[in-house]
Amino acid sequence: MQPPGRVRRLAVRLQHGVAHGSGQLLHGWVQLELRGALRVRALEVCARGLAAVHWVESRSIGLNVVYRDYTAYQTFLYRRRQLIPDNGEATVLQAGRHEFPFTFQLPETLATSFEGKHGSVRYWVKAKLHRPWSTVKKAKKEFTVIEPIDINTPALLAPQAGAKEKLARAWYCNRGQVSVTAKIDRKGYTPGEVIPIFAEIDNCTSRAVVPKAAIIQTQTFVARGTKKQKKSVVTSITGDPIPAGKREVWHGRALKIPPVGPSILQCRIIQVEYSLKVCVDIPGTSKLLLELPLVIGTIPLHPFGSRTSSVSSQYSVNLDWLSTIPEQLEAPPEYSAVVSSPEAEQSLAPPCRSELGDILEGPFFAYIQEFRFRPPPLYSEVDPNPASDGIRPRCMTC
Repeated sequence: MQPPGRVRRLAVRLQHGVAHGSGQLLHGWVQLELRGALRVRALEVCARGLAAVHWVESRSIGLNVVYRDYTAYQTFLYRRRQLIPDNGEATVLQAGRHEFPFTFQLPETLATSFEGKHGSVRYWVKAKLHRPWSTVKKAKKEFTVIEPIDINTPALLAPQAGAKEKLARAWYCNRGQVSVTAKIDRKGYTPGEVIPIFAEIDNCTSRAVVPKAAIIQTQTFVARGTKKQKKSVVTSITGDPIPAGKREVWHGRALKIPPVGPSILQCRIIQVEYSLKVCVDIPGTSKLLLELPLVIGTIPLHPFGSRTSSVSSQYSVNLDWLSTIPEQLEAPPEYSAVVSSPEAEQSLAPPCRSELGDILEGPFFAYIQEFRFRPPPLYSEVDPNPASDGIRPRCMTC
């Protein structure tokens, strides 16, 4: 029986668990337990993030079968640290437990961790212990990255709608037309939310049809200029059969999003996309399909509503979006209630970011409300737009 080595344990520990976000600091330490004194040449730690795609396709050429391999990689993270530098001389470590801390800065743009049929996005930290005249001892710790996707943006808050129709035929006989119109409130949602579906299905055929709705996940893998897709149904609902010549209306039919991974949009070789499909099963012919795009995010809808959510979620003082407020607003307050002195007028200016510090998310909403009604100009006896001498006064009765 071979005697045990002097290294009892070599492990990698992370300070904040296994879930991290882009731009964060990755803190951890390498734990080394020794049964006796050990001569060490070097100890290094490396943080990696890699997207990998692989699949094999085959085709027959005569009596032979030809296989073609598709492989692609994309690196998101590669950082190295020397915890015990290799300076040409061995370092002696005594028996007991030793801990070597490390810190890595994660890049600002990463892809969410993912495991699929033909590819994956993985992140890990690996430690390597180099000893004189011995094999390299390794330890590995995987961690999860969640790339934040904020649905409080104009693009993801925009309603999605569409319409399609299909002529039902069977044995070259026209059986009538089926049409569907569907709409959802926005494009971006988060897991656990309910999507209210507004739809109208007209059945002008001679047979009953069945409406359905489903959330579809599409995984796309890219390698050597070729794409391979895998689609799966995340969740679905089925409506009541619609008799011939009747119409069915969905007034916000609820479809709840189960716990699923967010959309992956920042990876070149792996994309994970979602869509809402409203389909109608027509007997004797193919289905009528209407597809609306979805984005599954990680930052939910702000409780103040869609107009202010994009501001507070990004901690920004950009007020350009105020121009999109509907024209039908409530009556403005009295002038004296808005501006009572020059000092009060100056107080309407938006605060700079340095003055607010960490309180932007809450009190900043109060500043937004004051900009909904611009105060009238200060009173003056001088006409700011005097009439020109060359312009004839216009008759008020004309």
